[in-house]
Amino acid sequence: MQPMSAAEIRERFQRFFEERGHTRVPSAPILASDDPTLLFVNSGMAPFKRVLTGEEKRDYVRAVDSQLCLRVAGKHNDFEEVGRTPRHQTLFEMLGNWSFGDYFKREAIHWHWQLLTEEFAIDADRLAATVYTDDNEAYAVWSDEIGLPADRIVRWGNISTGDEKNFWRMGDTGPCGPCSEIHYDRGAHLSEGPECIPDHSEHCPRWLEVGNLVFMQFARAADGSLTPLPMQSVDTGTGLERLASVIQDVDSNYRTDLFVPIIDRLAQFIGHDPGTVASERFSYQVVADHSRAMTFLLAEGVKPSNEGPGYVLRRIVRRAVRHGRLLGIRGPFLRETSAVVIDLMGDAFPHVAERREDILDAIGAEEEKFARTLEAGSARVDELVAAGEAISGADAFRLHDTFGFPIDLTVEIAAERGVAVDRAGFDAAMAEQRDRSRGAKRVGFTMNAEIAAMRSEFIGYPNETSADDLRVLAVVPGAVVLDRTPFYAEGGGQIGDRGELIGVNGRLRVEDAQRAGDAIVHLGELAGSLAVGDAVRAEVDERRRWGAARNHTGTHLLHRALRDMLGEQAKQSGSWVGPEGLRFDFPAQAATPREALREVERLVNAQIRRNAAVRPEMMKMEDAQALGADMFFGEKYLPESVRVVQIDGYSKELCGGTHVAATGQIGQFVITGESSIGAGLRRIEAVTGEAATEFVADRMEALRSTAGLLGEREENVPKRVEALLARLREAEKAAKAPSASTKRLDAAAALHGAQDAGGAKVVIQTFADADANALRELADDLRGMTGRFVAVLGGASDGKPSLLVAASRDLAAEGFDSGSIVRDAAPIIGGGGGGRPDLAQAGGRDASRLDEALREAGRLALEALKRIESA
Repeated sequence: MQPMSAAEIRERFQRFFEERGHTRVPSAPILASDDPTLLFVNSGMAPFKRVLTGEEKRDYVRAVDSQLCLRVAGKHNDFEEVGRTPRHQTLFEMLGNWSFGDYFKREAIHWHWQLLTEEFAIDADRLAATVYTDDNEAYAVWSDEIGLPADRIVRWGNISTGDEKNFWRMGDTGPCGPCSEIHYDRGAHLSEGPECIPDHSEHCPRWLEVGNLVFMQFARAADGSLTPLPMQSVDTGTGLERLASVIQDVDSNYRTDLFVPIIDRLAQFIGHDPGTVASERFSYQVVADHSRAMTFLLAEGVKPSNEGPGYVLRRIVRRAVRHGRLLGIRGPFLRETSAVVIDLMGDAFPHVAERREDILDAIGAEEEKFARTLEAGSARVDELVAAGEAISGADAFRLHDTFGFPIDLTVEIAAERGVAVDRAGFDAAMAEQRDRSRGAKRVGFTMNAEIAAMRSEFIGYPNETSADDLRVLAVVPGAVVLDRTPFYAEGGGQIGDRGELIGVNGRLRVEDAQRAGDAIVHLGELAGSLAVGDAVRAEVDERRRWGAARNHTGTHLLHRALRDMLGEQAKQSGSWVGPEGLRFDFPAQAATPREALREVERLVNAQIRRNAAVRPEMMKMEDAQALGADMFFGEKYLPESVRVVQIDGYSKELCGGTHVAATGQIGQFVITGESSIGAGLRRIEAVTGEAATEFVADRMEALRSTAGLLGEREENVPKRVEALLARLREAEKAAKAPSASTKRLDAAAALHGAQDAGGAKVVIQTFADADANALRELADDLRGMTGRFVAVLGGASDGKPSLLVAASRDLAAEGFDSGSIVRDAAPIIGGGGGGRPDLAQAGGRDASRLDEALREAGRLALEALKRIESA
């Protein structure tokens, strides 16, 4: 009988609670875009935080979900543990059921017991529970109602002494309460002694936590005192990977069907048998885990970069590449493992399957980019480790800056050799670089939890640009929060409004508006003073607002026209909407043909001339889906309330931005450019209204001026320019053509006279009349004709000496450095030079000493080969 699959476990968990009155809620995006305290969602609770605190209301009081979580940064960071233990992953799914002021301890305990022992048929005799020390209510349910023996109920925790086991809190203050965990006994043979009991040692292999029931019943004050909450809630979490390991009866999350297909595909790709896989399990598990994490980050539109989520993605990809090298892989391979992830998870998370090709192309590009520097960077790490001393922060930073080595990769490689890394020194160097690159920056505002807990009502629809009697909720340096505001906060691709807040004693020149949770933060420079409780008048820059509204509606028209022209796969992958213009990003493997762009432009302008009504409307998510409205993964949508913007008879999109009342108000739409912004991603730029009129006028004036210079009619300019370019190309071709006396150096003859050293062919030779270009051509010919080789070449065309050292790329990867040899030998001819490890050149002034320089370069090259051979 086949064990229950993880996909079935996920479905049966959610269906179990749906049958008990819970609303199924889709997984929120991993990117925690609306929580200033998080980079990524790292727990099942994170998307419901404001509901649990009572700040946000939803139209259900019971929920069930399977939330994707990522733990690679901050307090909850499992990055270093991944692959080393059977329980840790960067990406995992947290199955959860929730009660917001509805049921409490008794129902939560009974349902989870029923779920585990009946729905999933887990042996009740192998389950144990923990409760908080004085939570007699939960203890009584387990003991008296479930019938769990006393020796399988453990009391732990005492927050008054700092022991927070079995007690959960959201922060230093706020909602908190006792927990009850459910643990699975994997067998007494795995016990590591008397301390190996549920919840007492998280590394005890005998007990595996398969459920955590959190009972939020108190509010914690700053002095640590607890008072009962008016709304008591339940927050439960069950890791899908751990639960699957129990139900599938395996000893590791990595042996479940969530990971085995990835590992099997990798072993097949390499050609490893099961015994080799077992001996290299650490690296296999790292690659399998990281393949999942990178796939889902890319599916949400994260791109590899050197900051924020993009840097985390880059770290994950590069650590996976490094472990691929440890497994013996020299070429690209992550597309293979990521494709398996998409196959495994695409049904449960359709946005991953929809972006399949974009994800695979992005992974391939990042893997190829890192592969070019991995060997050289690894060699440099080896040199530092060989010194036997701690790697300094400056050296670690150079590895990051020069070779693209994330710090955790350096730490991992060094730790394998027993060498420490000065992490504090690295962080200081990184901070210094950020300060340099940041330069002078306008006054900013750091989002914080206190501001994020406030709520501002946006009163700027449809295009209201002023309002009186608005109350100040908070004033901090550079920022003001109001109870109501007509200022649009940046979101959905549209930039924030500018304008002024005017009070009796001061005014804020608003340079931007941003969201922090449900608060709208007005950023800018304050003249005079504003205080909490003050009444102010808000005046939005009307010209900018209307420009943004025209461009936002234009973006919707462009999106629809583009999909009509290129196909439904041309979905929005990102956008920027401002008063000056718009940018629209979409997946595509090739440039959009000019004819297609002209047709898209024509379609949009036809809708503008139609003057179609633009109708925003609030509705439930299910109604929006039934309507066929376009929606985009990564945006935050509440199931009970979404805003749909309809352009009559043409477009329907979920959108919170500002728009014109009818398409005719856009005036005109002109595409100004189309370009690549990364592998599999294109960008269209466009302008509308007055900007479109000015753009066309400027281009017409440029055309008229060009026609005047050429002495041609405007319509004949392209043909005349084409004829002139053809003549120019012919002239350049003639100028570059070799003269009859020019002769290519004979690579075959050079190889015939080569010596063998260190398993390589070594050519050391002078060519009297050869210049630098001829030497470089000879090096290229040698590279194409033989395998491992080193060439030390000299020439003296027109009395100017040239020196060149070249090596096959495999030798360069092993430590041969042509650049250092050239730098050492070039002074002999009175010159200097350098280059890459596989090719370097120098010029000089003293041709009489060329043979001497060649002998020195040859000696250094042979010594380098000898070192490589003996290594």
